[in-house]
Amino acid sequence: MAVSLAGTDKASAAQEAGTLVPLDGGQLRKLTDQLARLPRRRDFKTVPMILSANDQWDAAALEAVIAYKSPHKQVWDNTEIGGPWLNLMRNSINAQVWSFKHPDFLAVSATHGTAHLALFDDVIWDKYQIAKLAGDKFPSNSLTKVPAAANADAKHFEDPQGVFSLADNSIPVLMKRGVVFLSCHNAIWEEAAALLKAGVNPDKLTQEQLAAELTNHLISGVVLTPGAVGTLPELQRAGFQYAK
Repeated sequence: MAVSLAGTDKASAAQEAGTLVPLDGGQLRKLTDQLARLPRRRDFKTVPMILSANDQWDAAALEAVIAYKSPHKQVWDNTEIGGPWLNLMRNSINAQVWSFKHPDFLAVSATHGTAHLALFDDVIWDKYQIAKLAGDKFPSNSLTKVPAAANADAKHFEDPQGVFSLADNSIPVLMKRGVVFLSCHNAIWEEAAALLKAGVNPDKLTQEQLAAELTNHLISGVVLTPGAVGTLPELQRAGFQYAK
């Protein structure tokens, strides 16, 4: 049986349309709104192996994340697409918001390895047969598909089949909860190399061109970084707690 909030928990208050950030999570809501306004460059023709100028990544958006003022923030080192990474972040948010009463808690995914494949849109998955890189469990990018549980009433936060449950693990839903997914340029470069090695290159692109095309097809809302591993120290110096 779903448990109603009954107005007893501010952190669990009714959500505005389009977001699942708690109404009293003011700092997180401010960051989410800021990130929605900041541009993402997705018109690259070529990209180099090592990014050396901040117009080659989403510098303004990344700086906004690093500068997040709340002390309640965690960065996840996510590398395995078939691992429990979305579930672990969901569980962490639930405990921080409802157990520890930190409605401003920010979770960030430093995404690389095979997990990074989930950050590409369906155009790239189809054109470059990304399923062959992702493994047997992912004939398509199911992690970007919104589950039916997302349509449940968000007021019922204890619903085991509801919005905040295991049944609702997905990248879009976590983004609505304020999770920031960081893309790794190094992963993109290596993914381009893997596609070239496998002979999956219908347009006969160079690695620089193929990496640019992959970058241009990151899913909406993702923040491109020069590299996930290199960005982790910047986040840790800013007070983000490391998790893996």
